[in-house]
Amino acid sequence: MDQQLHRVRLGEEVYFSSIQDPKFKHNCISVNLVTPLAEDTVTANALLLGLLRRGSKSCPDFTRLEQTLCELYGASLSADVGKFGERQVLTCSIVGIDDRFALEGESVSAGCARLLGEILLDPNITGGAFPEEDFRLERQNLIDTIEAEINDKRVYTLNRCKALMCQGTRLAIPKYGWVEKAKALTAREAAERYRGLIDTARVEIIFVGCGSPDGAREEFRRLFAGVERHPLPFASSPVVPAAGAVKEQTVELEIAQSKMAMGLRTGELAEKSQLNATRLMSFLYGGSPFSRLFVHVREEKSLCYYCAARFDRVTGIMMVDIGVERDNAAAAREAILEQLRALAAGEFTDEELESARRSYLNALYSTPDTLSGLEGWYLTQILCGSEASPREEAEEMARVTREEVIAAARRVTLDTVFLLASKPGADEGREECQDA
Repeated sequence: MDQQLHRVRLGEEVYFSSIQDPKFKHNCISVNLVTPLAEDTVTANALLLGLLRRGSKSCPDFTRLEQTLCELYGASLSADVGKFGERQVLTCSIVGIDDRFALEGESVSAGCARLLGEILLDPNITGGAFPEEDFRLERQNLIDTIEAEINDKRVYTLNRCKALMCQGTRLAIPKYGWVEKAKALTAREAAERYRGLIDTARVEIIFVGCGSPDGAREEFRRLFAGVERHPLPFASSPVVPAAGAVKEQTVELEIAQSKMAMGLRTGELAEKSQLNATRLMSFLYGGSPFSRLFVHVREEKSLCYYCAARFDRVTGIMMVDIGVERDNAAAAREAILEQLRALAAGEFTDEELESARRSYLNALYSTPDTLSGLEGWYLTQILCGSEASPREEAEEMARVTREEVIAAARRVTLDTVFLLASKPGADEGREECQDA
């Protein structure tokens, strides 16, 4: 079954989108606050999400909040911070059973929407500030999260590469902000930032599940009816069409296995056909265990432990990340670029292309299998100005030609190389091989 997106405007830059699928037994409601990435607000915004997750005026502590969730038949509440191009996305989600399973015939969906709305619009702010103890705990949680980034060396390397690649732009701003800015924040400043965020953010509410969205939609319509807002303009993120001089940086750490990330520009993707061709090219290049990078760089030449490519449609950036011995880094880099040149020259078989296409389509077809998959898919589509379903995207991908894939590879240029290098001798106790 193909899921159809239904979308209505509830207020000034407040939108409610719903996708129904009878195979589920639960409903997920997410409220996504979309705001520009900015150095002076990104850290406070990330802190706010933790503070809001702690409750509202009607549920001022975890005990009362958990009691309310239990009364909603064990509904679960979560929060997350993300980046979408030059935007920060703050998400609060709640998952609950469908109304038809309620014992007393109550509307669980409307109750979940009411609780989520109260958390976002009526937080536990007294005297112009969040409770000091809550603030102190969440500030420390944010600091710990930022400081822990380096523990995942693969993600850390990718983030460092992208920051170097996009230096001087909003794309370089980390989604959680900075430790120094977090330490400087106060409970009163956090409350002031909350008021600014609610006033200016674009609000995307998404309902995904088996039940009717009517109760939740009308609850949010009521909640936002009395909220005066002044949303900021919602502009598209710029795409750099081609790289200039290659930027390179090496950082040494006491690690067992070196990591390398390569940032590439994929050209100006003015047409949807060019975008889809670049997606497929990226998948053929390094998107599966059958990709060119995996087969030729990892398996045949044994130059790395893992090697994968990921394409970001919003920024037009393709990242290649590699686990490698320091002494093999230069050879691995050249082998990776060699495979890109091979794609640009059309030196791949029809069987390879169709295998990549099938793998990509299988990933698309599995998207609707979970509530989170559907919610994430349609949020991305909405923020990209599209309402296409996974099936519709699959139909477009099926039409991409060999010539379009070759043209996509020819548009790619190397921009940045970041090496997180093990100190001499550290590779002797290297980590076990990891697959992409």
